[in-house]
Amino acid sequence: MISNIMKAIYATAAATSLLLLSSCTDLTEEYYNNVNSEIFPKNEQEAEALVNQAAYFQFQVNVYGTIYASNIDNIGVFTELTTDIGNSAWKNGATNDLMQVNFTTNTGVIGTYINLVKGITSCLNTKNTIRNVPMSQQALDNLDGQLNCAMGWLGYVLLDLFGPFQVADQEHLDHPYDVIPLPRLSYEESVSFIENNLREAIRLLPEARYRYGSENYGRFSRAVAYTILMKLYMHEKDWEKAIECGRELMKPEYGYDLVPHYADIFTLENEGNDETIYAGNCANENNGQLWLAHVLPTGYPTKNEFIQKWNGWHVLWSFYDTFDPADERLKVLVGSYLGTDGVHYNKSNPGVGLADGALPVKYGEDPNDTGQSSAIDFILLRYADVLTMMSEALARQANAVTSEALQLLNRVHTRAGLKPYDSFSSLDAFLDANLTERGHELWFEGGNRRSDLIRYGRYIQYARKYRGSTSAQDYMVLFPLPQYVIDESRGQVIQNPGY
Repeated sequence: MISNIMKAIYATAAATSLLLLSSCTDLTEEYYNNVNSEIFPKNEQEAEALVNQAAYFQFQVNVYGTIYASNIDNIGVFTELTTDIGNSAWKNGATNDLMQVNFTTNTGVIGTYINLVKGITSCLNTKNTIRNVPMSQQALDNLDGQLNCAMGWLGYVLLDLFGPFQVADQEHLDHPYDVIPLPRLSYEESVSFIENNLREAIRLLPEARYRYGSENYGRFSRAVAYTILMKLYMHEKDWEKAIECGRELMKPEYGYDLVPHYADIFTLENEGNDETIYAGNCANENNGQLWLAHVLPTGYPTKNEFIQKWNGWHVLWSFYDTFDPADERLKVLVGSYLGTDGVHYNKSNPGVGLADGALPVKYGEDPNDTGQSSAIDFILLRYADVLTMMSEALARQANAVTSEALQLLNRVHTRAGLKPYDSFSSLDAFLDANLTERGHELWFEGGNRRSDLIRYGRYIQYARKYRGSTSAQDYMVLFPLPQYVIDESRGQVIQNPGY
């Protein structure tokens, strides 16, 4: 009998629904089922529809089950719940496992592994499918570049969360319904797969950056590929190559800069600002992000009374208390508020809304929100991340606090309304400050905190110290693979150590 799981991995493109990204602000859906490559796609527009689905599905922010949804599937949520930052009022099997750092092969979110592998397979299938579609070489290169960027990004997330991963080879792509066990790549092969795809994306993608309002805003650009590549090099502690990526992204042709005030980054009025490298494109009730609904408690005051409020995600008080009270970022990381009932809630009088910690509000209100959805673009990559990575890489590469590293750290630090750092007594003191800054800047964004703590060698230490975890073990710097992946591999896939 053919395995349904193996079908899911290797035959993703055999029957798929396709999201057509038609413009920067108008996302309309067209569905194509039972794709027959002999009759579809037959032209460039249809090829583009295939690429839109394959390359961008996992980066949609309005669909539960994708890696940047606002629910537990979001890697910026479920990884944050394992660090010194995140907390949840929803205490069930998956969130409890995460918050206790008690990972097992039954922990719900590890199904992300199979979704990411399927995503890469879909991109590979799509590359094969569009190869002979009539179009210019320039158009084909552009579509291929988008697929390469997606595979590099998906591969990076896989490596960061799970370690080495499976990639379908041509035999598997040519025989999608045959059950052919597929081993994981080696660690070195996994890194090369990510790096090669991102380098190819950089070579093929035509634009350094797509400006807000342009026809292709929302598509991958060279800046996106460079940012993920920089993250890969930080992960691998290849400081020299990380610095090269940072230097590229700092060039005037990209035009990136910090928004003067932190809270303004995440508002409807400032969509597509110069700090945004990539955002999930949100346009209306059917294509909106769901962040405020997942965060705000009932009784939290909003100008728009129709916003749903589910009181889910929180920030631990121990992390909130590390902020300087003058830090502007506390305007959207809320530790006190006057409720609609007239009661002032805070750490000392938390009520239900603050019982599990401060509120990671971050995003502004959409005045047209009539429920759970907001049309404010959901930011996945931004320039402050690049500057603080660059600052760290420069210091580590020089084994000293260089003037440029200090200046870059201060750019982010002073934007928050804080006095600049003058000097540091040691490299370790500087790196500690950089780690703190990244935490204060990037809470609940993209899984950065977990990756940072692992790079600094503090992930398990912090789980025990700040989460009070008695189950956290050193091997838990990687999540386990789902057990069904192991079972169906016929011995070809070995579980991560410790599990």
